[in-house]
Amino acid sequence: MKSCKSAATAAIAAITVVLAASGCSGSESADAKPSGSSAAGQDGPRLPAYKVAQDVEIDSPVLKRAQAAGKLVVGAKNDQPFLGYEDADGTRSGFDIEIAKMIAADLGFSPDQIEFRTIDSSNREAAITSGEVDLYVGTYTINDERKKRVGFAGPYYLAGADLLVRKDDRSISGPYSLVGKTVCSVKGSTALKEIKSPEYDTKTVETAKYTECVEKLLDEKVDAVTTDDAILMGYAAQRPGELRVVGTPFTEEPYGIGMDRDDKALREAVSDAIEAHDQNGDRKSAFDATLGRSGSSYGGTTLIERY
Repeated sequence: MKSCKSAATAAIAAITVVLAASGCSGSESADAKPSGSSAAGQDGPRLPAYKVAQDVEIDSPVLKRAQAAGKLVVGAKNDQPFLGYEDADGTRSGFDIEIAKMIAADLGFSPDQIEFRTIDSSNREAAITSGEVDLYVGTYTINDERKKRVGFAGPYYLAGADLLVRKDDRSISGPYSLVGKTVCSVKGSTALKEIKSPEYDTKTVETAKYTECVEKLLDEKVDAVTTDDAILMGYAAQRPGELRVVGTPFTEEPYGIGMDRDDKALREAVSDAIEAHDQNGDRKSAFDATLGRSGSSYGGTTLIERY
C-alpha cells in the first residue's frame, strides 16, 4: 500500500473529486438497479458478448480440475452495486462479474458453466488455498502480503480507498478529519488496516459485509464507511439523497484475480486474457455498462504484473 502523497494517488483523487460531485449527486435514481446488464436502459451502454475458446490446453492443475468437473467455480461478492451484485432471483451482475465471464470464456467456459460462490473478504485466501474456488474475482487488492498465500493475475482496475459519509455531514473531508470519529469497514480489507493507523486517530467498527456498514452509517451508528472508491460510489449512487463519497482517495488498490499460488500456467493464461480483452475493447465496454454507471472513472488500460 502506497502513501497518499504518491503522484498516482493524487491523480485518482483529482478524478474522484469531480466524480463525487457529479456521479453521486443524483444522476442515478434512488431505486436504480445496481446491475451491470441491459437494465442500464435501451439507450445505455450494452454488455459485450465473449467468444468461448474451444479445446483449451493449459498445463494447469486447477484448470484441468475445472474441465473435468465441467464448470469453473468463481468466488465473488454479492452486495457491491455495479461491481459484484446478486439480485433476489440469484442473477449476478456488475463489472467483476463481467471480468469473470470474459476470462472464463478464454479458458473455455460459457456463462452457464460458471458457478459463482459468495465469499466474504475475510475468507478469500482460505477459499482459494482449500480449492473451494478456482478463481476469485471480487475487488481483491493485489499486495505482497497476500501473494505469500495466493497468486494474482492483473490488475484489471485501479481503485483507491475513500470515505462514504452522510450527505449532510461536511465535517469529514478526508482521512485526517476522522479524529475522534467512528469508521466502519469489513474484516480483512486493506482499507480497514490502513484506517487503523495511529496517524488518523479514529475508532473502527468491523463487519462481515459492506452493506452492514452502510446500514450503520444511515442509522448514525458510525460516522463513515471506508473501502475502495469504486465500491463506495455504487452505494452512493443507490442513495444519492442520503450518501456521498468524500472524493479524497488515500491508498492505491490494484484489483487482481486470485488463484492457486503455485499454478503459474493459470496465472499467465488469465493475465493473457485480461490483456486480450483490453485490446479488443471488451473491458472498456463492460465497464461502461456496469461500474461506469456509478460515476467511477475507467482509468484506461492497466499494466499487467507478470511474476
